Amino acid sequence: MATHLSSATPRVSRQLLNKVPEVTVWFWIIKILCTTVGESFADYINETLGVGLIPTSVIFTVALGAILYAQMRLRAYQAPVYWLTVVIVSITGTLYTDILTDQLGVPLWISSTVFAVLLAGVFALWYRRERTLSIHHIDTTAREGFYWLAVLVTFALGTAVGDWTLDLTGWGPGQAVLLPLGLIAAVAAAWRLGAGPVLTFWLAYILTRPLGANIGDWLATPSHEQGLGLGTAGTSGLFLAAILATVTYLSVSRVDVLPARETAD
Repeated sequence: MATHLSSATPRVSRQLLNKVPEVTVWFWIIKILCTTVGESFADYINETLGVGLIPTSVIFTVALGAILYAQMRLRAYQAPVYWLTVVIVSITGTLYTDILTDQLGVPLWISSTVFAVLLAGVFALWYRRERTLSIHHIDTTAREGFYWLAVLVTFALGTAVGDWTLDLTGWGPGQAVLLPLGLIAAVAAAWRLGAGPVLTFWLAYILTRPLGANIGDWLATPSHEQGLGLGTAGTSGLFLAAILATVTYLSVSRVDVLPARETAD
């Protein structure tokens, strides 16, 4: 694909093919799988293996930096690298919220508010610079940077809001799945009725975080505590295998690859 730039227009960001997948049912399936792993695998490393919250956070922050470097060096969407990045971002965002809550004692309503304001700020800066928040145009380095920053904050926000909701309701793991699932259904209905696609996408993206986390908790929690008793190791292994199978299918079929298009910086 040839990209033509006017000599009078400064090149402010590297021109790329779109770096994110098409939003299909496969996108949402694997996103929920990733968020479940983010909850269960973080708990497995931190609690089951006894590594500790801060060391675990340091490990995954370094891993996040490495995988983001690899992802942003690519010129087009590649399913294995993209979804591995989402998995690591999911784990890291969960850990950052846990540090605020468990290590620093910050109330969940404050964490939720701070992350919501931070996310609004990311979107405001993104739109001010790029004049679009559409994920169909993540085709410059700057836009991809804003995209991944927004994704990281949505995971932290979803973790805080989900935990806060559980504290307020006192629901068991199984019941807790129903609230984000119902809200996602409402967002999908609003989109079908003509609500803005950018707004509904990001609302659904945030809500899949507590949905995936609650599914993970339900599966991992012992049966005497209203869970299914798989444990964090069993839940992580099951969902990592499901992610691997799904990513393999997407890599071969390429059903989630957006059509190439010429765009200007």
